[in-house]
Amino acid sequence: PEYFRWPGYLSPSTNLKFTDVPNGVAALSKVPAEGWAQIGIFIAFLELFALRQDKDRMPGDLTGAGRLGLPFFLVGGKSSPS
Repeated sequence: PEYFRWPGYLSPSTNLKFTDVPNGVAALSKVPAEGWAQIGIFIAFLELFALRQDKDRMPGDLTGAGRLGLPFFLVGGKSSPS
């Protein structure tokens, strides 16, 4: 079930509103390729730079992330030197 829909436009250049995108797998064909590329580039940035695993630390113990693995630049915190 759907509990929330974002207001406004998903892609203003193509006049695509969030309410026009269906739930589930059907949404894959509705979101523009540029949107999927933007998501992929953001994930690659996190993997390569912000959340890079140091070889001398335990797996999942990231210097650039706090609780729940959220990067500090997303939540406004500061990384503590360890």
